Amino acid sequence: MITSTGNTQIRNLAALKKKAKERDRQDVFIVEGPKMFREAPRERIEQVYVSQSFLKDGKNRAMLEGGVFTEVSDAVFEGISDTRTPQGILCVVKQFHYSPEDLMPAGGPKEKVPLLLLLESIQDPGNLGTMIRTAEGAGVTGILLCGETADIYNPKVIRATMGSIYRMPFFYTEDTARETARWKRQGIRIYAAHLDGKRSYDAEDLTGPCAFMIGNEGNGLSSRCAALADTWIRIPMGGQVESLNAAVAASVLLFEASRQRRTARPGGGT
Repeated sequence: MITSTGNTQIRNLAALKKKAKERDRQDVFIVEGPKMFREAPRERIEQVYVSQSFLKDGKNRAMLEGGVFTEVSDAVFEGISDTRTPQGILCVVKQFHYSPEDLMPAGGPKEKVPLLLLLESIQDPGNLGTMIRTAEGAGVTGILLCGETADIYNPKVIRATMGSIYRMPFFYTEDTARETARWKRQGIRIYAAHLDGKRSYDAEDLTGPCAFMIGNEGNGLSSRCAALADTWIRIPMGGQVESLNAAVAASVLLFEASRQRRTARPGGGT
């Protein structure tokens, strides 16, 4: 059992938790909690650390049966955990690497029609993680990240995804114009969520291949990025509210597309 925060493995975990460059250098990221452990693809788990008290629960021991793990003292685990109330299990997982092609469905039934999300300069880790989780729930096929968007492997992002990080394809680009041009060649209509949008989001036909652009929490989409869209849309606001939180706005748009696609299918319901 590891009982010292000076242990080489513990010091490395601390570096992985804090530094994106170190995560990228080692090509790994950290996840915490039983749910994230259970949902992680087993072939991608490199190391598992558990607290002394975690092992006292028989159900936890059963969950670990057949696997290799390292036990650490409760005090040490508290130091490496990124949460106020540590859940007793932490894993080092191999990073995912996708290509732009991976954001597109291979084909098949109508629910696999491309539904893409482009995120520009989303800086709040909680917002980014929430949007990844929302994207999976709404049936998004892939996410394009650009600008100064936060590191997707930031522990706070990972925690907010609630496991969706394992299943949602994503790609960081430095050439947004190139990638959106690729989308347009494939018949994908691009909608920019914009305060100057003239059309309401729910007035659009979103049953075909489409993508939504969501911009920075404070400044919205840059003019350069917004200019790449086919149509600017808005979410009508009541009262004196000008706009929604970026993650909430993404949820509204994505689930409207999901609703339209669901109800458009024979027997899809309402």
